[in-house]
Amino acid sequence: MRTFDLAPLYRATVGFDQMADLMDRVLSDNVGAQTYPPYNIEKTAEDGWRISIAVAGFAESELSIELRENALIVSAKKAEDDRERKYLHRGIATRAFERRFHLADHVRATGATHVDGMLHIDLVREVPEALKPRRIEIAKGETVETKAVENQAA
Repeated sequence: MRTFDLAPLYRATVGFDQMADLMDRVLSDNVGAQTYPPYNIEKTAEDGWRISIAVAGFAESELSIELRENALIVSAKKAEDDRERKYLHRGIATRAFERRFHLADHVRATGATHVDGMLHIDLVREVPEALKPRRIEIAKGETVETKAVENQAA
């Protein structure tokens, strides 16, 4: 049960909608939390991750990976070719699914592989050059005020 009201956060801030939405998702009840298919998230480098999803029984053509608005959406739908089969026991889950992963800014998928029933999606953070820290050299000599006075006099 959620005991936090995030409405004041929406009223008092501008531009923090994404953080407020994240907090709302985290603090919401997980009664209907999706557990299928199981997955792992591992850190592969300082700015790299790998999501591994167990997709046993699905062919590559039945899987879909889409990146939309800072969300990685993985979905699968099994082809309807099981109508002719008669199962005595059916324990392998091949039901359709859609799994969403919310990504931070500047995180993008660099590739995906499907090996031995596991779907591996590699992610990397690529910060644009304009947002990276840069060093500003300090010039020795005249101050900015002195140059401004000289420019006005001229």
